[in-house]
Amino acid sequence: MFEEENAQWGLVHALVLDGKGGARSIARTELDELQLQAHESLWLHWDRSHPQTQTWLRNSSGLSEFSCDLLLEENTRPRLLQLSDSELLLFLRGVNLNPGAEPEDMVSVRIFGSAQRVISLRLRPLRATDELLVQLADGKGPKTASELILYMAQYLTNKVQDLVSDLSEVVDEEEEKLDADERYTPEHGAILQIRRRAAALKRFLAPQRDIFGQLTRIKLPWFVDDDGDYWNELNNSLTRYLEELELTRERVGLVLEAEDRRLSVRMNRTMYRFGIITGIFLPMSFLTGLLGINVGGIPFSASPYGFLIACMIMVVVALGQWWLFRRLRWV
Repeated sequence: MFEEENAQWGLVHALVLDGKGGARSIARTELDELQLQAHESLWLHWDRSHPQTQTWLRNSSGLSEFSCDLLLEENTRPRLLQLSDSELLLFLRGVNLNPGAEPEDMVSVRIFGSAQRVISLRLRPLRATDELLVQLADGKGPKTASELILYMAQYLTNKVQDLVSDLSEVVDEEEEKLDADERYTPEHGAILQIRRRAAALKRFLAPQRDIFGQLTRIKLPWFVDDDGDYWNELNNSLTRYLEELELTRERVGLVLEAEDRRLSVRMNRTMYRFGIITGIFLPMSFLTGLLGINVGGIPFSASPYGFLIACMIMVVVALGQWWLFRRLRWV
């Protein structure tokens, strides 16, 4: 009921974290008079495309005009910005796993964080927030605002891992098929699509790795003591995924090079055989043309065995050429 009511205001989820791993949902109308306990934190997740979101953000959120402008920017990239009063703005990206979408199109979440409040905005649905809601429903979710942001970044990064693994498995299959069957020809369109996808993902996610590195060094008062270690682990994980994407691009290049070499060898072998055949039949073509001249004095023209003799001569010439080619190691 609360979710249906909140959706009319552009508010996707409004949750109060209980500080124990669980959360309770609240309605949009409760926000103005909400009083948080010392151990509680508020998470508001908004649909950035809804007109009411902008109205609430500028008029009722208490955020500065500068922060609102950044949160509502049309296009942006991963970034981290520390604000006054130990607040921060964090923009993150993740792979687009919505139906009919290309993963490299990317989805983004824009986060404002403070000691007891997290405001996040999304344009398209996020699988990461859905998984986070499941954890909170089971009482195994984040306990504080800093952990909430960390969990969200972790789920976004995990989705990258799944996609990187899928791309790597496709390249593995292509390499195995090439090794098992010399006549196998990979589909160039599909292979090039993997290469383009890996390049696009690396381009969009590389700045986010730097953001995670910065978060390992930030010491805000409301951050949990070991948050830096978890951000460092996310930084290492994303670095590993980016290296895997680069390796995937290189492996795709090797698959295409191997296919080009096979095609070149196959073409050279075919042309070589045509050359051998041409070399064998050229003298015989000369003989048949010579003997076919309609003039007197053609050898064996008066003999009833003339045709047989001519055929035997051409067979001897062919065998002589074959022996010569073998001696020269051309065949």
